[in-house]
Parts: sequence; C-alpha cells; structure tokens
Amino acid sequence: MPTEVAAALPSASFSGSARLSVWGFEVYDAQLWVAPGFQSARYADSAFVLELRYLRDFSRSDIARRSLVEMRRNASIPELQASAWQHLLEQAIPDVKKGDRITGIYQPQTRSARFLTNGRPTGEISDGDFARLFFGIWLSPQTSEPAMRKALLASNP
Repeated sequence: MPTEVAAALPSASFSGSARLSVWGFEVYDAQLWVAPGFQSARYADSAFVLELRYLRDFSRSDIARRSLVEMRRNASIPELQASAWQHLLEQAIPDVKKGDRITGIYQPQTRSARFLTNGRPTGEISDGDFARLFFGIWLSPQTSEPAMRKALLASNP
C-alpha cells in the first residue's frame, strides 16, 4: 500500500486496478483502495483512495477539460459551474509527466476531493457535488469505461 494511502485511510483494502488505453494509446494505470464496508452502488458514502499513474505527459488543462466531459456523463452541469470546477481542478493538479502519480482521496465526512501528486499535497476541492461526480468518472455505473470500473471494483462488486 502506498504511503499516502496508508496515511489517508489506514484501514483501507485494495479493491482493484486497471489500465486505461484509448485508441491504442496507454493513458494511465489506476488503483483503488476502499474503507471497510465500501459498497460500489453507494461509492460516495464511503472513504476511498484512487491513484492514477500516468503513462504519458498531459497538461493540467487537458486533464481538467476531459474530467468535466466525463463528469457530465453522470449529471447535467451548467456551463458556469463547469467552468468554475475546471478552474479549481486546474489549480489542484499540475501538468503530469510519464510516471507521475495523482492520488485522489475522498472522505465522506468532508465530501471533498483532496489531491496529491507524487505523494505531495497539491490541492483540495471542498464541494460534495464536484467530488461525487469527479470520482464517478471511474466509479459510477454511467462511466464511459465500464470494464475499468469493473476491474477497479473487483473486490467490491
């Protein structure tokens, strides 16, 4: 278990992992750790940690822009809200290089998304709707990558 996972969620158990490839391009490897009692159908009710290890370089604006596209698969997000969230996400995560790790931590008590890059804190977005929809990119049944969701939730179907 990575140090940042143990620090954020000492009782976590490994749930699953997957690689995202788009049109033959490898994008990142994802790993999910969950708190005891985690239920995939109610993912926003339990603590978890999602780590993405990037396999290529991306700018923060590209990551934020794509995240909003994916978040909109789960809910209608007004343009003004989407723009505000994109800006907050661009502040919370840096540009990434191949091999960089972005770790997203979700705690239901704070209903926020906290981000670490290569183990160092880089930002937090304290908005429950943002956090639920952001992590829904991977954990919601409406994800654009159902096979990835299934692999991430392998131990917690």
